[in-house]
Amino acid sequence: MLYHAIIPVLIAFVISAVLAPLIIPVLKRLKVGQTERKELESHQKKMGTPTMGGIIILLSVIITCIFYMKDYPKIIPVLFLTVGFGIIGFLDDYLKVVLRRSDGLLAWQKMLLQIVVTAIFAVYMVKVSGVSLEMLIPFSHGKYLDLGWVAIPLLFFAVIGTVNGVNFTDGLDGLATSVTIMVATFFSVVSVGTASGIEPITCAVVGALLGFLLFNVYPASVFMGDTGSLALGGFVAGTAYMLQMPLFILIVGFIYLVEVLSVIIQVTYFKKTGGKRIFRMAPIHHHFELGGWSETKVVAVFSIITALLCMVALLAL
Repeated sequence: MLYHAIIPVLIAFVISAVLAPLIIPVLKRLKVGQTERKELESHQKKMGTPTMGGIIILLSVIITCIFYMKDYPKIIPVLFLTVGFGIIGFLDDYLKVVLRRSDGLLAWQKMLLQIVVTAIFAVYMVKVSGVSLEMLIPFSHGKYLDLGWVAIPLLFFAVIGTVNGVNFTDGLDGLATSVTIMVATFFSVVSVGTASGIEPITCAVVGALLGFLLFNVYPASVFMGDTGSLALGGFVAGTAYMLQMPLFILIVGFIYLVEVLSVIIQVTYFKKTGGKRIFRMAPIHHHFELGGWSETKVVAVFSIITALLCMVALLAL
C-alpha cells in the first residue's frame, strides 16, 4: 500500500519538475505576465513574472492519474472537480493576461461556471459515487452528521467557498503551494490509512506541488494563477467529500478560511463605514506584509500553522 502512495508522488514530481522549464519560457514568450497592486511596493519587481503556471500542476496530476484511473475509479470525481475548476481559472487567466481584459471573467460568469461544475459533482456524488453525504464529525470517535437534504446546498457552499479561499491565498511566492502541500499530505495519509481508493490523486497533487514549488518559491519564476488556485480548491473540496470529511476543511484549510473571511470583513466594513478599513490590506497575508513581515516569513508562518492543524486533524479522526 505504501508503494502505491509513494510512486504517484514521485511520478507527479518528476513530470512537474521537467515540465516547468519547458512551459515557463513559453509563458514568457506569450507575455503572460503578472500584474501587481500599486500599494505593495515590494511586489513591483514581480511585474511581468509569468503566471498561469497552474497548467504545470494540472498536467502533472492528469498524466499521473491516467496510470491509475482503471484500478482506482474513485479518483475520477476528484479529478473532475480539480480539472473543472482549473479550466475556469484558465479562462479567467487567459482573458486577463493574454487578451488583456482586466477583469477576466465577469463575476457572474465565474460564479455560474463554478455552480455548473459543482452541480455535476453533486449529481455524481448522489447518483453514482456510492459515497454518502454524511460527514465525519471531528473529535467524535467516528460519529457522522446526517443533514438530509440540507447536505446538498451545504456541498455547494463548501466547494465554492473552498475554491475561492484557495484563490485568495494565492498572493505570495509559494504561499498557496506550500499550504496546499500540507493539506494534500494530510488527505494522503488519511486516504492510504483508510484504503479509500483516492490515494493516487492525493499523492499526485503532493508530488506535482513539490515539483512546482521549485520554481514558485521566493523569488518565484512562475505563479500558478487562477488556473492553479481554483484547481487546487476543487481538489481539496472534492477529496474532502470523497472521504466524507468536509468538516475537516475548517481545520486543515484554516488559512483558506481566514483569507476569504478577511476579504469579506474588509469589503463589508469598508462599505458600511464609508471607507474605513480593519486590515491594512486584504487578503490578510498582505496585512502582515504591510505590518513589516517579509514575504518568506508570512509563507513560513502560514505553512507551519497549516502543518500543526493537520496534526490536530489527525488527532480529530
